[in-house]
Amino acid sequence: MTAVDDDEGRTRVLEAAEELFYEYGIHAVRMTQVRDQAGVSLARLYKLYPSKHHLVAASLRAHGQRLRAALSESVERSAPAPAGSRTRLLAAFDHLQETITAPGFRGCAFVNAWAELGGPGHERHPLVAEAVQEHKIALRAYLTGLAGDFADARGVGEQIHILIEGAMVTSSILGADAARPARDGACAALAAAGGAPGR
Repeated sequence: MTAVDDDEGRTRVLEAAEELFYEYGIHAVRMTQVRDQAGVSLARLYKLYPSKHHLVAASLRAHGQRLRAALSESVERSAPAPAGSRTRLLAAFDHLQETITAPGFRGCAFVNAWAELGGPGHERHPLVAEAVQEHKIALRAYLTGLAGDFADARGVGEQIHILIEGAMVTSSILGADAARPARDGACAALAAAGGAPGR
């Protein structure tokens, strides 16, 4: 193994962890597998992340930042301001469709992590739960920001967030077609909300 500094080592470890945890699940992946794929020593790995739970939480945060950045870039590309809230929120669903149909899609990494380590019961770990909740709260806040033309932007943002989350989970089980009725539901919810007709 070649020597790497902490910044490079951290990047390589997070990339390896994100890929392995998403493909195989958290419990199935050993720290030695992350070490091997990242090309760092086990000592360096544990220096950067003193436990597997620290690594899981860090990889989720990095993953979330990338997902939210990709969503924002996609919305700005297809529905840049001054496009209205309705157009921009529906653009988020178009991005969701692309995500769901991408090769290797295995559902929401945050829901998967929550099921393994973040939920109630003896397996719950606060570091992982916190990382999952941070992403979901940040995503909801972003969607609420897109809903600014509506009188109840928070309520609209929350409705759209729930539809997106539901489509992600359902698609991982039943296939990519789940995103289409979710988008139809969003159109109905936005029409009922009023405040941004035709925009």
